[in-house]
Amino acid sequence: MPRITFIAADGARKEVDAACGLSLMQAAVNNGIAGIVAECGGACSCATCHVHVDAEWYGKLPAPEGMEKDMLEFVMEPQPTSRLSCQIKLSDAMDGLVVHTPKSQY
Repeated sequence: MPRITFIAADGARKEVDAACGLSLMQAAVNNGIAGIVAECGGACSCATCHVHVDAEWYGKLPAPEGMEKDMLEFVMEPQPTSRLSCQIKLSDAMDGLVVHTPKSQY
């Protein structure tokens, strides 16, 4: 069960344990992470689950593809490490993952 650290725009940190196989977005919603609205429920059609993956972790995750890449063109506050959390499926290899929620999503 990976432990994920969410860091809010104001620097507040929240660590959560999440089940493997869940999306990062679902783990955030299940744990009341502010800034992860998830309006489309994980359908990759709204970008309200946008996160900035910590630079140390970005290259360890599968690269964004298809619809996610298209949706990332429309996010507010894009960064080189921007991802849609609905497209990141959690695994044990992601234990320690750190993501930041953009200020624009509060």
